[in-house]
Amino acid sequence: MLQKLQQLQSTVLEHLPSISTEDALVEYKNSILGKTGELTLILKWLKDLSPEERSTVGKAANDIRDILTEAFDAEKNRIKNEVIAARLQSEWEDMTVPLAQKSGSLHPMTQVRLDVEDTFTRMGFDIYESMEVTTEYLNFDAVNVPKTHPARDMQDTFWLEGDGNVLATQTSCMQNLIMRAKDTPIRAIIPGRVFRNEDVDATHDNTFYQVEWIVVDKWIGISHLKFTITTMLSDIFGKEVTIRMRPGYFPFVEPGVEVDFSCPFCDGDGCRICKGSGWIEFMGAGLIHPHVIREGGLDPEVYSGFAFGFGLNRLVMIRYGIPDMRYFMSPDVRFLRQF
Repeated sequence: MLQKLQQLQSTVLEHLPSISTEDALVEYKNSILGKTGELTLILKWLKDLSPEERSTVGKAANDIRDILTEAFDAEKNRIKNEVIAARLQSEWEDMTVPLAQKSGSLHPMTQVRLDVEDTFTRMGFDIYESMEVTTEYLNFDAVNVPKTHPARDMQDTFWLEGDGNVLATQTSCMQNLIMRAKDTPIRAIIPGRVFRNEDVDATHDNTFYQVEWIVVDKWIGISHLKFTITTMLSDIFGKEVTIRMRPGYFPFVEPGVEVDFSCPFCDGDGCRICKGSGWIEFMGAGLIHPHVIREGGLDPEVYSGFAFGFGLNRLVMIRYGIPDMRYFMSPDVRFLRQF
């Protein structure tokens, strides 16, 4: 029996290094040291031995059990270390190497705004950021919008606490400040965010962007206005664009005009963008009203000028064929990744 025990020890110790998984090791351990394992079955024969043999074999059996138990534990640690080493090898990353990141892109509103600013900077215009909070005087009175005008109604304008403060409804609120602060000739572009108390839908929002231009000098006429708008649109769309003017009323200009431009996508043949007309309605413009020039501290008998402005959101929608203004405020990266 002592020989069987020694043979079992040798067999187990030789086999252990070939086991590669913890599950296989547990299964093999149970087959040797478990309740029905080989060592347990051998020890059942101890009762048939003489007292002297039982003492000798029993001691040897306990020593072998301890040796095998220690060997199984050592192999368990070996297998765990091998698994860890394999994972470290396969999943290793050098944390000192900078992560490769996908470069982002500018929001389409920002892209078009920068293009517009670049066009007018090259034409000699100064850029002014419009105020988002302004006064009732600058927003309305200074640009010839009378007390009775519906734009002053709370249903159209966000009024703030205090004495006559409002969220700017138009970038025109900067005209008076610029005329009083800058010597003539004045050539200014005024982009900025404006606010109106409107319901939000595909073509309206209570927060949007406008861009305004004013030119004030001696002998400024409609021809200068037409040339400036045509140059800007042709530069933005990268092709020659024609404009047409229709009479329109705006309190701060006289005469006032509605400006349309020839569709750059179909060259006037008619398409979805221009709704088959060949023309795209775009903005209001005109020669600055004498009251506005006078309110700006200048003599309308000496100076004249023109002003025009449009919703930047609308230009971006036209340029990229975006059907819904609400996309601009959406955090959906699927929309932003297109630009």
